[in-house]
Amino acid sequence: MKTVRTATATGQVRTSITDQVFETVAESTPELRDAIRGRRGKTDSTNRSGERQRAADLWFDELLAERLGNIDGVGTYASEERSEPVDVGDGLSVTVDPLDGSSNLDSNNLVGTVVGVYDGPLPASGRDLVGAAFVVYGPTITMVSATAGTVAEYEVVHGELECQKRDLTLPSEPSVFGFGGRVDQWSESFEAYAEGIRENLKLRYGGALVGDVNQVLGYGGVFAYPALESKPAGKLRHQFEAAPIAYIVECAGGRSSDGRRSILEIEPGDLHERCPLHVGNKTLIDELERSLAT
Repeated sequence: MKTVRTATATGQVRTSITDQVFETVAESTPELRDAIRGRRGKTDSTNRSGERQRAADLWFDELLAERLGNIDGVGTYASEERSEPVDVGDGLSVTVDPLDGSSNLDSNNLVGTVVGVYDGPLPASGRDLVGAAFVVYGPTITMVSATAGTVAEYEVVHGELECQKRDLTLPSEPSVFGFGGRVDQWSESFEAYAEGIRENLKLRYGGALVGDVNQVLGYGGVFAYPALESKPAGKLRHQFEAAPIAYIVECAGGRSSDGRRSILEIEPGDLHERCPLHVGNKTLIDELERSLAT
């Protein structure tokens, strides 16, 4: 029986539950990556956002729902692939983008998993996050996690977390950028900002949020998926992608913004609400907000 309730969980209990969530995801990653084989194709089903789901999306979601839902102290499981949250007991709320960048499966490029742990009912503000993490299925499997204002990077070896960096912070001298969306869909103010960034930083964009943000954390810089003419509310989902990534970047000494405020300040009204996402070194996000305000 689950006995930990969100309203009464202490800081120590929240940290313990969050650690169990990350460890459970890590333990599952070898099986998850192996499961991609033979499941790269699209199915006939769509998710809440209207995107065709791949067999791997659904398989990742089912496995993570079962394993994370069985953790004592997890009360709600929510996934980008499900329309509604699943009540699994009493406790913290866990959100998952099970297979981030799944469109990259067509070209056999980078994919990952994004996890957020909220101390509150969903949809929740990013200020309710008590932890967040993302996994990169690259040449090796890595996890970057953030709790209590501290970011760490791990290599996942046979499902076990082996710490590579503690107290990870963005390098003070930024060197890379990655911007999503078609250029002809950008606003004039964002295009002007991007032009200045191109003159000073190197392009690194792979089409998977986890990989592009991982580059920014490693080398310093800025990632953005801005508002587009066709998607004025942005593309990325606040609960599943934007808020957890913003939490990690801010814990690493950077900034996040939807163009005028921290992503963590947004109070979403819907579980699948979207928002523009800009994250990176503070100076670059400050510059972005000044540009978008003109």
